[in-house]
Amino acid sequence: MANYDSIIRNAAVLTPSGLVELDVAISSGQIAALLPRGEGAAASIIDGSGKHVLPGAIDIHFHIRAPAYPDRGTVETETRAASAGGITTLFEMPISKPCCNSAEQIEMRRDHFAEHAFINFSLYAAPGDLTDASVAAMKAAGIIGYKIFTTPAPEGRDDEFFGLSFPDEADQLRALKAVAKTGLPVVIHAESAQLLAQAERDLAGADLSLASSHLAARPAICESVAVAKLLAMNIQAQAKLHIAHVTSAETIKILRAFAGTSDFTAETCPHYLTRTNDDVARAGVFAKINPPVRTQADQDALWQAITDGVITHVTTDHAAFSHAEKLAKKDNFVDAPPGSPGSEVLVPAMLDAVSRGKISLEKAVELLSANAAKRFSLASKGRIEEGADADLMLVDLSAVTEIVPDTLHTFAKDVAQLYYGARYNGRIVRTIVNGQTVYDGSIVGAPGWGRYTSPTGTSALNRMSA
Repeated sequence: MANYDSIIRNAAVLTPSGLVELDVAISSGQIAALLPRGEGAAASIIDGSGKHVLPGAIDIHFHIRAPAYPDRGTVETETRAASAGGITTLFEMPISKPCCNSAEQIEMRRDHFAEHAFINFSLYAAPGDLTDASVAAMKAAGIIGYKIFTTPAPEGRDDEFFGLSFPDEADQLRALKAVAKTGLPVVIHAESAQLLAQAERDLAGADLSLASSHLAARPAICESVAVAKLLAMNIQAQAKLHIAHVTSAETIKILRAFAGTSDFTAETCPHYLTRTNDDVARAGVFAKINPPVRTQADQDALWQAITDGVITHVTTDHAAFSHAEKLAKKDNFVDAPPGSPGSEVLVPAMLDAVSRGKISLEKAVELLSANAAKRFSLASKGRIEEGADADLMLVDLSAVTEIVPDTLHTFAKDVAQLYYGARYNGRIVRTIVNGQTVYDGSIVGAPGWGRYTSPTGTSALNRMSA
């Protein structure tokens, strides 16, 4: 019998062809074989009785911002938390200080993550000055894709957003065309700068301590108009476009209307799928997120869009600020910093949706992992079959995950009020990254284990391994 590094025995295994009753053999960080029950020998045997083995989650929308803001969390704290959440690869957004907008900044950020990450990581870049040479150099540094905002840089944060914010439509088209030449995806935070400015003017005299003021400051039309313009521009630009964190029924209508006109995809997040503005009102500014968490009608439209294949990714948009930063603006929803930690909510929320019959287990894995691997050209990830990377999670669909501060691993657990008390059917019991267990009910991984993960075909010189 072949000897393997480890074997997961007696679990139900979700493969591309469906659930199978086979054992998963792992060697050298890869799935070496799917074996009949009890076959093979290994140094480590993992008992998966009563559990399911799924591909690890690939979170394509994550913010850490380290090392500039350790009071918001570090690469170590937030990748530890991600491992507890079943995430085996995260895509870090380029809002760093300074902005990740050049090949040199990418290399510095890559090296910092490589030293500290518990799980695999990829980096987005801001397209910067939009010159062909600069944009191409960033691709050569192994990035996973590009990111832009259609809104201005927040006041006082120009260095974090230089080459990332393009509120002018002509510049947005230039950015789409520049990125299209690389063949990599471009992810866009889409809200109309002009309509946002008008909405803020219309708020004069309003009570900004109310959660409803945030909805008024960023109405759904700001999102839907920006998305419509981008999709219209992309008919000409033909970029590989991805719309971030869709929140509204209005935007779903736009996505449906433009179906087939260019290569585009869209994502949403657990907070939009499981929470409404009423929950935000109870949690206060700790639950402020841009774009806002909206109404039950919007939530229902998002679930229908998932069912219909209009939305094909669910991501965390994990974006932690410190408790002090949130508290300083506790009576001002407009000025409070936007973001909430979500790394330990993503997978349980989707497993809960499976338990409630909203989606199938197969659909959950597509939304969390398989579609990301396909969209971002990670050929060895997002599936369980021989030769794929051994990035896996072992889950108990009959157990419950309760979100309480004492059990969260994120450094920002004291600003996770949006989820306090939430109970989800389904629990992660083990996370395996590159063939090694990094979480088994407690964190057992080590900083530096995560690998820099680039699209398939990128030069080996630009890929780092543990």
